[in-house]
Amino acid sequence: MKEGVVLIGMPGVGKSTVGVLLAKRLGLDFLDSDVYIQSLEGRQLREIIQQESHAGFCRIEERHVLSLSPLGCVIATGGSVIYSEGAMEHLRSGGRIVHLDLAPDLLHQRLENMDARGVVRAPGQTVADLYRERNPLYRRYEEIRIDCGAMTPDAVVAAIVGQLPT
Repeated sequence: MKEGVVLIGMPGVGKSTVGVLLAKRLGLDFLDSDVYIQSLEGRQLREIIQQESHAGFCRIEERHVLSLSPLGCVIATGGSVIYSEGAMEHLRSGGRIVHLDLAPDLLHQRLENMDARGVVRAPGQTVADLYRERNPLYRRYEEIRIDCGAMTPDAVVAAIVGQLPT
């Protein structure tokens, strides 16, 4: 079976949008891990975070991600998956890790309400704070990094495809 592609990055960077287009281009299945978790848990992300705490959500996310096979699939991960070394190693075992990066000021424009969206963060933590915390973790696992700043989703897909092994 073909190696998969795993998209990581901050909330609002476009992982799901790019993931659908990339899967279509590569002829692979597509899975959005946030949607997968919501479906299995029967709750929205923000409800899980409110009811289980941030740490509790991360444990749930890790358990569900470990049940996935990245082979033959494009997976758009939730931004917080990076907190789980086990989940990241599992995803890397069958997929190429692609970090979609976007500057904090552009992310801030896209993320109007982080609480409604279900973003795992400390109370009062801004987009810039979250970026500073997570970016070194994304960089640790990335095999390919795409700066999405001035790119359309189609251009991001082309940039990823151009860096994948043939």
